[in-house]
Amino acid sequence: MRKSLLQPLPKSTVAAIGLALAAVNVQAADRDAGAKIYSAQCASCHGADAKSPTDPSYPILAGQYADYLAIALVKYQTGERRNAIMAALAKPLSRRDIQNISAYLQSLDGPLSHRR
Repeated sequence: MRKSLLQPLPKSTVAAIGLALAAVNVQAADRDAGAKIYSAQCASCHGADAKSPTDPSYPILAGQYADYLAIALVKYQTGERRNAIMAALAKPLSRRDIQNISAYLQSLDGPLSHRR
């Protein structure tokens, strides 16, 4: 009997994929709410414009894809991605918060933006 080449995905990955699919619908997200959360919790490290981080090791977030950002935040929540600061900041975020922050950051022009 042959073993299946497909292995079940970890629950955190399944959750991240589901959240990312929800984040893709950026029209339904509240970018203003995302901007408020970003300003209060993220700007001190990633920069007020999301493209001027206070440390070169911190990523530029302006213009990044919303689904990528949503997956990253969920992975910080679940511990699949490890960073003590990001884990502490991501843990209390709701799915809606993550969707809003991700949509806000995607809407910003930045070096990661690619407009068609």
